[in-house]
Amino acid sequence: MSLINNHPDKTASLLEVSQLRLSYASRKGQKRVLDNLSFTLARGQIGCVIGGSGSGKSTLLRAIAGFEQLDSGRIILDGKEMSRPGYNLAPEKRSLGMVFQDFALFPHINVAANLASGLSHLQPAERKQRVNNELERVGLVEYAQAYPHQLSGGQKQRVAIARALAPRPQLLLMDEPFSNLDPELRVTLRRDLFKLLRESVTTCLLVAHDQDDAFALSDKVGVIDKGHLRQWDTPYALYHTPCDKEVADFVGEGVFVPGIARAKGVETELGLLTGKVAQELAGKKVEVLIRPEDLLHNDNSALALPINERVFRGDSFLYRLSLPSGQELQVVADSHHVHNPGEKLGIDIALNHLVAFPAEK
Repeated sequence: MSLINNHPDKTASLLEVSQLRLSYASRKGQKRVLDNLSFTLARGQIGCVIGGSGSGKSTLLRAIAGFEQLDSGRIILDGKEMSRPGYNLAPEKRSLGMVFQDFALFPHINVAANLASGLSHLQPAERKQRVNNELERVGLVEYAQAYPHQLSGGQKQRVAIARALAPRPQLLLMDEPFSNLDPELRVTLRRDLFKLLRESVTTCLLVAHDQDDAFALSDKVGVIDKGHLRQWDTPYALYHTPCDKEVADFVGEGVFVPGIARAKGVETELGLLTGKVAQELAGKKVEVLIRPEDLLHNDNSALALPINERVFRGDSFLYRLSLPSGQELQVVADSHHVHNPGEKLGIDIALNHLVAFPAEK
């Protein structure tokens, strides 16, 4: 029997989270941590949840894993109910793999034994073969007899991933898997993990702090704020068509420029920014999201704004420019062309996605 299904049904939901509510007891009574949260993840997809500290993202992962009791709602995996109020299937019976932020390897046994710890249901020969196969997939065959303390951080994380995948779980859960790694290593491991999950057609839900991790890995990304799932969408849609100002403000860099909605766009200090605006906003005060990539450096442009600040990024500079009103804009420019604070920087507007929200009163 093949271990890899090359033709998963990506229209079928493997994971269904429906109207989830979860509270913790606090000094002031019950504190709602997750509130009416719903989403689905199709078989073979990679989903990611992002949000600020205390937003509820790790609690969501723990609830799916079976470590938390629900106040209301349901969690369904492959058509089978895992959780509802008053019922919570034990974590070990959920066909889940989990990778923790701190690796959680058993320090007193070697790498091979760590992988074999979840394979007691297999015969010894099959168990040994499965361990060897998983170590080969993560490139650590030569470390089978090593102990966790002899491994680097990246190697420990690979072992943790291999251990979680060894039992062939239906769903892999990962809680900030790259947070303890240096920047260069996290990029390498992120790329290898993506390849591994795609090749094995493993459905995965992870919590990430870094938006680069979320966008690079995921088919679907969700933004959680104060226990609410504000948007669950593709990374592209989340970035370019955020559902509200909170999501737009949280994802990526950008500023909001005030204006008046017109039939063909929004009238602002920068002129008319053309694009489609919701009909109900016509004639009303709005705020337009402008990200650094929406502005192009052009020394010959008729539009030039004074530079307030310059931040060196190696291959580029991030310039903060000032509009006549005092509103700041951000633009990224090639670092071979140096402009100093106090000078003016010429820019062209290249707004491909007009994102406007009602102005706050």
